Amino acid sequence: MPKVAVIIGSTSDKKAGDEAVEILKEFGVEFDYKILSAHRNPDELDAFIKSTDAEVFIAIAGLSAALPGFIASKTIRPVIGVPINVKLEGLDAFLSMAQMPSGIPVATVGVDNAKNGAYLALEILALKYPDIRDKLLEKRGLKK
Repeated sequence: MPKVAVIIGSTSDKKAGDEAVEILKEFGVEFDYKILSAHRNPDELDAFIKSTDAEVFIAIAGLSAALPGFIASKTIRPVIGVPINVKLEGLDAFLSMAQMPSGIPVATVGVDNAKNGAYLALEILALKYPDIRDKLLEKRGLKK
């Protein structure tokens, strides 16, 4: 059963998606990895959100970056947005994710920083899973 759903808006976001997935693999965390667009296939995206058992979503998108907000509007599970630099140094995507309406939060990491998106997902999961918590503490040199 996947703990994290990594969703990229298009194949052009694959490099960032692959970076997030590598971190999850390093920690032995099960995940789903999908290409689903809030604009091009919203019904399929909606169905996936409703059907997945994932506990955390990582949504990677550029330009208007509607993907994380779309996901957040359909679930109360944590959504982490990773803005991609396509135009405007990624500021357009960043602001789209960071300026969500009250009650529909998207945790947003830095532009093109999918690794931090994965680490944030791991920190959220570490609240529930001691094995993930221990691996994170060891990785960061905080384990005594």
